[in-house]
Amino acid sequence: MEIKEADIVLCKFYFSDMKKFKNRPVLVFKDNLPHDDFIGIPISSKVHKLFTDEHIIYNVDFESGSLPASSKIMIRKTFVVSKEVVVKKYGTLKKDIYIKYSQLFCKYFGCK
Repeated sequence: MEIKEADIVLCKFYFSDMKKFKNRPVLVFKDNLPHDDFIGIPISSKVHKLFTDEHIIYNVDFESGSLPASSKIMIRKTFVVSKEVVVKKYGTLKKDIYIKYSQLFCKYFGCK
């Protein structure tokens, strides 16, 4: 599946037994890694409590598509994901919203 930065995708995450898994949404943050990997920022629908690095994603934030439920992005939990586990694409964030999350990422992790 073709994915790019600012896409929100559904990924299959396996438990340690490699038999059971859960599907979870992820923001494609950087799609320039070798070995068909990308840097992803996890998304959760548990929005009742927000920490300082968590931000609500609204359906109006999408250039195309949407998420099925109110959700938040969790910047501190950024990780590397294999493109092989991508199940489907929910949509793509607007450029200014993606830039906002990039700036929040850099503020949290201290990059330029």
